Amino acid sequence: MDFFLKTSGTWINFFTVIVGTLLGMVLGGRIPERMNHTLMQVLAVTTLYISIDMGGSLGGLKIGILPGIIAALVCLALGAVIGELLQLEERLGTLGETLKQKFKGKGRFTEGFVTASLLFCIGPMTVIGSLQNGLQQDPNTLILKATLDGIAAVALTGVYGMGVGFSAIVVLIVQGILSLAAGGLATALPSPATDPSVLLITGTGGLMITGISFNLLFGSFDAPYRVRVGSFLPALVLAPLLVGLMSLFK
Repeated sequence: MDFFLKTSGTWINFFTVIVGTLLGMVLGGRIPERMNHTLMQVLAVTTLYISIDMGGSLGGLKIGILPGIIAALVCLALGAVIGELLQLEERLGTLGETLKQKFKGKGRFTEGFVTASLLFCIGPMTVIGSLQNGLQQDPNTLILKATLDGIAAVALTGVYGMGVGFSAIVVLIVQGILSLAAGGLATALPSPATDPSVLLITGTGGLMITGISFNLLFGSFDAPYRVRVGSFLPALVLAPLLVGLMSLFK
């Protein structure tokens, strides 16, 4: 019972993505291509606003001697190098292609899976909501996120197809792990919403989501100018490590 109390918001999020995908598949064939394209633009500019709002957490933030934006830049640069060495973008694409073949997906399946997985799992609601759910059994933040993700899933599915729905598995794994691990962070993060590590993760994630909004507008999966957001993912792990390192120089 304790397991489901700590992960209740994640399960709700999982099912809203599935429902949103199913609704998008039902409506997708009935919505004209031009309207689908316009709805994708709506999603892109909304995503851009979210990224700017997240990036605002870097304003006034100091990580040791580094301003927040410089700390985020360091995390992104080092994260991108690690991500490219590990070929994370390609591995995400390979996973999407494997799912596409196994479940007989069509069209832009892989692109939908990768885009939705990144969009639904990078952001303050993912981190803060999961910690709140795990620490306090409070799923409200994740329920709000689930509502937004469900709406986004409808729009994304209309363009990319059923690959969007498989991102629900990534949501389940990422948020589930964060929620269950939150008990061990209870003393380390007494106030997740104002903790420097969370703020740096939020701001760094905001910069990454800017890349996602650009890809939604302009970048097909194989476009040379596509922002390789998947390769940036190690930056989210490096952020709290940088905070710990810079605390030694106070």
